[in-house]
Amino acid sequence: MNDSASDSKIVSKRLKVGLEIHVELQTRSKMFTRTPNVAHPDFENSAPNTLVDPVVAALPGTLPVMNRAAVEMSMLVGLALGCEIARFSKWDRKNYYYPDLPKGYQISQYDLPLCHDGEFTIRSASGEDRRIGIVRAHLEEDTGKLGHELPGGGRFEGSLVDLNRAGTPLLEIVTHPDFDDARDVVTFGQELRQLCRFLGVTQGVMQRGHMRFEPNINLEMDLEDGRTICTPIVEVKNLNSFRAVRGAIEHEFERQESAWREDGRVMGPGAKATRGWDDENLVTLLQREKEDAHDYRYFPDPDLVPVVVDDVWLETVRSRLTELPAAKRTRYIQTLGLRAKDADALLEEPENAAYFEQVVMESGSDADCGAVAKLLLNQVAKRSNEAGLPPSRLGTTPGQLAGVLELRRSNEVGAQSIDGLLALLENSDESAREVAERAGLIVVLDESQLEAWCTSAIEANEQAADDVRNGKVAALGRLTGHVMKSAKGSADAKAVQAKLLEMLQA
Repeated sequence: MNDSASDSKIVSKRLKVGLEIHVELQTRSKMFTRTPNVAHPDFENSAPNTLVDPVVAALPGTLPVMNRAAVEMSMLVGLALGCEIARFSKWDRKNYYYPDLPKGYQISQYDLPLCHDGEFTIRSASGEDRRIGIVRAHLEEDTGKLGHELPGGGRFEGSLVDLNRAGTPLLEIVTHPDFDDARDVVTFGQELRQLCRFLGVTQGVMQRGHMRFEPNINLEMDLEDGRTICTPIVEVKNLNSFRAVRGAIEHEFERQESAWREDGRVMGPGAKATRGWDDENLVTLLQREKEDAHDYRYFPDPDLVPVVVDDVWLETVRSRLTELPAAKRTRYIQTLGLRAKDADALLEEPENAAYFEQVVMESGSDADCGAVAKLLLNQVAKRSNEAGLPPSRLGTTPGQLAGVLELRRSNEVGAQSIDGLLALLENSDESAREVAERAGLIVVLDESQLEAWCTSAIEANEQAADDVRNGKVAALGRLTGHVMKSAKGSADAKAVQAKLLEMLQA
């Protein structure tokens, strides 16, 4: 124990966190070979070690060839993060040994990354906009994967190597240490994931490792004797849930103070460490002392040409930039009049947001965007969950949904008939009106017919009618149900209730 550290009084301490985020790009082929990419949805369920060729396996004499699509996806993310796109960047070999790294080195970018000097603004936990600086975003290839379970779930004492992931295009985004609150780190991670998914560069499925977060954490502490000291930086590796990201940072905030009181170590050469996260015990565990850059013996890869980005290529990629999620959310709320809750729900899935906008477009200039959102997030979402398909793949076109909303707005279809109408529309070529008419779902607007149904309901339910006359409006439900049964769904419940009240309270 360091007596000086253990006896020192801490006046204040501040958290400092920088992030490294690894994003697996969903190109069809791998970074330096045409072998299929496990991060692409078409190949994600491939059997272990089936997405391997001589380049991935590092057989002698093989040569890498750069994946242009991966470079363009990386440029797209860089542009969305406000980065400068390097007009000249190169490939470097990062040398280290690990069982899932066949070549004994990883092709990466060291001193000349593809994207650099950007920023990303989030709404902090304190409610203020906060700028997070982006140091760089560089391309590299992913490693393979080690497992310890046999097929069927049996435990294996050794390590099982699966090279399906080896060679997957990997975009590493590095931030400045601008975070001082674990909640802001989580917010940044969630919004970056949403951004990358809207750009179409990754599926972003955390459980599959499509995005992995590695916070670099230390403390800055002011001592009573006037000194300010910084604890050694700890990098927590390969976190694939936001719960783990927050838990690891908050744990380190407490652990590093205790560690400093025990050993007195402060930030300096050779003081960095790598730790892993124990998701069951909610603690970090030491893995190894952190290597510095020179330990990897970086040098330019002699088998790959540099990446040279000219004006035409850059502008071609820039033209693919779509409206980003933050701007889309603002438009949904301020221009389309959606509730913030509904806007956030639609933006959880890029496909749902696109479907929402298609229905709004089909509804025309007088579209009730709130009604569109309500339909998608309630009745359509219910059917989507039951079918296990996204709403846009249920077989109902945006035009048909716009037709449903028009029928509802004109009170030609009752609210209770919407679910049935949606079911009939799936994989149908007919319009919403044609299906509703054929199914007898069009509401009868004949006033005399409505009055006749209500009269019959009152006569058949005298007690409920008396209760309503005496102010017990809850009894109206029994009468309404009687009318709806008589009308066989061709009456509007609101219109029925209004008529019953008119007749009973006259």
